[in-house]
Amino acid sequence: MAAPDAVGNGKAERSMAGVGFIGTIIVGLIAGWLASRITGSRNGLLTNLVLGVVGAIFFGWLGGHLGLVAVGWVGNIIGGTVGAVILIVLYRALKRS
Repeated sequence: MAAPDAVGNGKAERSMAGVGFIGTIIVGLIAGWLASRITGSRNGLLTNLVLGVVGAIFFGWLGGHLGLVAVGWVGNIIGGTVGAVILIVLYRALKRS
């Protein structure tokens, strides 16, 4: 049985696990592509995949601390996109310094 999250509903650990391995790749590709369109960056397929998956993990970590939980396909795509946009913005800021 899952331990309850901050809200007490036990859904925190289901974020990316709820879509499976292939689903994680699909979510990562979609989230990375959306993030690259939002930020105006031109990334390749592999970069979009990495940004989307890492962005979703980052959003899951950050969201867990803020009491936000991404559940299911749509939630993971939104969370992955938000996380990937944050990562792109941080990368650009560090690159300029």
